Amino acid sequence: MTIEKKKQNPTFHDIWMVSQAGAYLTNQACTISARHIKDGIVRLQFNREVAYYARSIVRDVEEGKKSVDQGLLEIKNEQKNLMNQSLEVGRKGVGVIAGALQFATGAGICYASVGTLCVLAGIPIMAHGANNMYENGRSLIDGRGDTAGPVRSGYHAAAKSLGYGEREGDMAYGGADIGMSIYSLTRLVLKPDAWRLFRYIRADKQRAYKTMGGTALGVEAYIDYETGRQVYKRLDE
Repeated sequence: MTIEKKKQNPTFHDIWMVSQAGAYLTNQACTISARHIKDGIVRLQFNREVAYYARSIVRDVEEGKKSVDQGLLEIKNEQKNLMNQSLEVGRKGVGVIAGALQFATGAGICYASVGTLCVLAGIPIMAHGANNMYENGRSLIDGRGDTAGPVRSGYHAAAKSLGYGEREGDMAYGGADIGMSIYSLTRLVLKPDAWRLFRYIRADKQRAYKTMGGTALGVEAYIDYETGRQVYKRLDE
């Protein structure tokens, strides 16, 4: 003989736990929207939608349509989803800034070398910087992560002409990006107090990274890490 177990109604404490989780989700949405959504009306709509969603979970638990564990899990998954989206937007924003710094570095190399290093280093670094600005900017606008700029497309075409695919083209692009970053950081530049009437000597110069501020170095290190992570990811595919 089987005995049916009666479905237990959620207790006051159960409802309180789910309500607290829902309130935390709503607060998290407000923080994220304040960081990334500049339009006040759109930000308000976003916050309202998340609040309605959290409230619907609490209501389903109150009415017994969902268990307490199910409600908490759904709220936790939504929190994780919001955080991942926020991090992705943050990465793309840093990518735009890094691309601008990269472009400026290339232009600086052309200017400082009076054109002698422009073709070998300056122009390629400027091209990669402009391409990174384009890709990350378009990804922010379109909400996609597969945007390929003209320079990356050129790497794809070169890889295909050699019998490879886009995967190898992306790896070559990422490797070149990291190599250019290392060159930019370690190239010799004039010390701020260097002054000579004629030719500068080695003692008048120092590595470029020593002249950079902590923020610029941090951005450069972060972008190199992200680029290396993407290359490694493509390597495993």
